[in-house]
Amino acid sequence: MDFVDVDTVNDIRVYIDPSTIRHLTDDWGKECIIMITTFFDSVLDAVRMGDKERTTYLLGNLGEPNETHLGISRGKSAGRGFGKQMSVDFAAKLAASQAAQTGLIEDLEDTSFFLDRVDKDIVSDITTNIIRGPLISYTQQMAGVFGIPLEEGIESGAVWNPRRLEWEQGYTELPVADGEKLLLVPKVIVRRDLHLSRSEYYRNHLAPTLQSEEAENPGSKLVRILKDGSRKVYKGDIEKEYGSSKPDVVRETLKRPSVYSSYRETKKSVPPTPISHTELSEVGNTPPPDYEALLEAVVSTPPGKAEAGNYHSRVEALLTALFYPSLSMPEMEEEIHEGRKRIDISYTNNAVSGFFRFLTRHKIPSKYVFIECKNYGKEVTNPELDQLSSRFSPLRGQFGILTCRSFDDKDRFLNRCRDTALDHRGFAIALDDSDLAQIVSDVMKAINWKPSDPPPREPEIPPRIHDYPLLHKRLKALVS
Repeated sequence: MDFVDVDTVNDIRVYIDPSTIRHLTDDWGKECIIMITTFFDSVLDAVRMGDKERTTYLLGNLGEPNETHLGISRGKSAGRGFGKQMSVDFAAKLAASQAAQTGLIEDLEDTSFFLDRVDKDIVSDITTNIIRGPLISYTQQMAGVFGIPLEEGIESGAVWNPRRLEWEQGYTELPVADGEKLLLVPKVIVRRDLHLSRSEYYRNHLAPTLQSEEAENPGSKLVRILKDGSRKVYKGDIEKEYGSSKPDVVRETLKRPSVYSSYRETKKSVPPTPISHTELSEVGNTPPPDYEALLEAVVSTPPGKAEAGNYHSRVEALLTALFYPSLSMPEMEEEIHEGRKRIDISYTNNAVSGFFRFLTRHKIPSKYVFIECKNYGKEVTNPELDQLSSRFSPLRGQFGILTCRSFDDKDRFLNRCRDTALDHRGFAIALDDSDLAQIVSDVMKAINWKPSDPPPREPEIPPRIHDYPLLHKRLKALVS
């Protein structure tokens, strides 16, 4: 599934990370970032102006987000994070923070560095509250994909309005389990730890800066003279002298704000690695995707119109597993052109590496990737290819995949795909059952890869799941 598998009793120890959301390029991610930015800017403005009433209003509407079942709790999920008292404490800490007053705290995730007792769980809970509106929309979208029943008249909870800069309440449709409403969370925005890491910052940025300062200080007691006459300052001595706890890091950073600013800019330029299926399986105590079983469900579907719906759903399940985290947020039967056309499956392309990132680097519009599913017992021909290419546009994307059961003459159809590309009508890759089996095989090889024993003379390059060599081969054939 595209979302974190929900444990309706206990929390799953992953956290929504605003830094990860900042690297999403799709409309949903941009909407979330607008909400996070406008909310936290409003909080900082109120704190710096000493407007306690406004601050209380903004933070006082942050409730306990039990609906996602993410984070830390003992026993039954309890939404331990952001209660009423925590909002008061958070406001007081921001008001007293030199980092907030001087502008060192710019974004919500900075608070985990500079405010006492604010860590990934609190940042995650606050983020959940702020983006509750987009999470509701996402939950409803996933309910449509997976046939999850929705109940009407469910209280939405406080929803942030980024245009009016205020909270709103209303009623909506949401799944309900054990009498409690649920919010589904995309896998691509959760992590086990925040992208901004205090230990990484200390180890790779602050400590080296302190070492350089001490090394350049003629009277430093931390400098050791080596046999060759060079001066050396060891990190262990730095830690003993300055400390490495959160208060120590805050104290020394406030004296050297440029060090943290540089670290933050570096992290903003490097997309975080999305959480893997393996990690999610470990923290959620759930099995990893069974790619071979998902493939078997597709290829065992009888061809023909009667089974078209099942084929469609099974292809989605397989591709969602195979193409995560490059492609996410599947939408089924998406309407375009005011409902005059439908796309069987559309995905958001948020790839940071691999084949789907290759598309964007080579200027192939692929903000969204389109899938057309043909469960025909006969040959697919030009009309089916034209149907897919007619869904393309410079804004939505010009890359798609047509899945089908088999070809009487595969080379002929692949040449039709090449003709479409050469005519500047977009890039379409056709995959039959055997091609899907090849992609599954390639993914399994990447998952199960082990270094050769004994090691070869030349360094081995491990295969990566998200490279999808068959897709690269087909795309090259379109443009060569």
